[in-house]
Amino acid sequence: MTPALDLQTAAVVLIIFSVIWVALGYFWGRGNTGLDDHMLAGRKVGLSLAACTAMATWVTTNTTMVAPQLALQMGIWGMLGYSLGSVGLLLFAPMSTRIRQLMPTGYTSGDFFRLRFGVTGWRIFLLISLAYSLFFLVSLGMGGGILIESLSGIPYRIGMSVILLICVLYTMLGGLKAVIGTDFIQTVVILTGMVAVGAMVVMSPGLDTIHTEVMERRPQLMNLLLPASIMFLFNNLLFGMGEIFHSNIWWSRAFAFGKGVGFKAYLLAGLFWAPVPIAAGFIALASVAMDINIPQPDQVGPMVAAALLGKTGAVLIFIVIFSALASSLDSLLAATSDLLLEDVYKRHIRPRATKQEMRKAASYVTLILGLVTWVICLPRVTNLVQMLHASGALVASTIWPIVAGLYWRKTNRIGAALAMFLGSTVGLISYFMVGFYVAALTGALVSFVITVGSTLIWPQQFSWDQLAENSEE
Repeated sequence: MTPALDLQTAAVVLIIFSVIWVALGYFWGRGNTGLDDHMLAGRKVGLSLAACTAMATWVTTNTTMVAPQLALQMGIWGMLGYSLGSVGLLLFAPMSTRIRQLMPTGYTSGDFFRLRFGVTGWRIFLLISLAYSLFFLVSLGMGGGILIESLSGIPYRIGMSVILLICVLYTMLGGLKAVIGTDFIQTVVILTGMVAVGAMVVMSPGLDTIHTEVMERRPQLMNLLLPASIMFLFNNLLFGMGEIFHSNIWWSRAFAFGKGVGFKAYLLAGLFWAPVPIAAGFIALASVAMDINIPQPDQVGPMVAAALLGKTGAVLIFIVIFSALASSLDSLLAATSDLLLEDVYKRHIRPRATKQEMRKAASYVTLILGLVTWVICLPRVTNLVQMLHASGALVASTIWPIVAGLYWRKTNRIGAALAMFLGSTVGLISYFMVGFYVAALTGALVSFVITVGSTLIWPQQFSWDQLAENSEE
């Protein structure tokens, strides 16, 4: 397939944006004076930046590339099913307020599990969270390299290396401040690009034409009664909830946002994010009316943009995809580095490390994590996306222990640990025995039964004051 953008133009765009992001990282990092500044942006992020970073982080390359693919494969349900990822953000809104109230000096999601469920539950959670984070990092790096190559002809290893390098550099330089600041800009870029392409689709070929052509050529895409699609809806809903509820990306922001900001920020992020997969899917349906041959389903977005806007459209979609990649990679790098720093380095390697020593170690942890991701991405292993889908079973098993642990004082600690372990195990078995569309469902179901059942049979008492322990202690 001929790339939508010529190599020279793509290289120029890539260089320009790389320099901009790294420069901004250095600029924002100059004001970091301690660990709280680097890890949590001083715990005083305002509403506009908070809402933008939450939304931008959730707009991955999957949102801009896979959502259109699902629209072509599953029709209306594919678009709607993907948009249900917003439910996780909406539900996390009140949870973020609860987290900030119970843990005013917390740093990571690991802090919660350690203090709430003890060492066993904490370590099971760490294995789940770190495994998911690594799979996600690798899939983003590998997917970024593949997308950049297919869009522009820039070799896979060069594109993958560049996107990882710039995200590692500005995250090391600026910490969460740099991540949140660049996320704000990336949100504007992503929304502007989507609106521009969507507006062109509305004008040409037009809504009536799209509906008529799809009904004539591919009427199954408008079918609202497909059982498999309905199953996909529920599985995607639980997968998205598990991704957000467990991930330190969202917990670190709950700790970083100013008081009273978290609820509004996550609510706004969910509301603004929900239409994005639908708009992306709508653009994909336009390809049917435009009679565009789509050899690779995940390329439908760039091909429609290029057909409507020519080289300008190709540049625009390249910038959108680059921004979506960076906004997710930097957040995951920062959050995973924080988890490794706080829950592995300090709690297992150097328990007496001071905040000053932790601050020095933070950049090295980010660098090492970036290098590990880069090494794994080099071979271009093609089944990593499937492994990421399998991780849905892992993260879905954490939903009920987290919810119960935050709101149900009597939650059984051993039961929560077993819920995560057995939920993950059964979910993985169902993934390999049945398919990806039931992995999160079965993992969440088993976890729910064990969490609730163990608590009803053997309730335990817990003082919420225990969660207020200063992580420095």
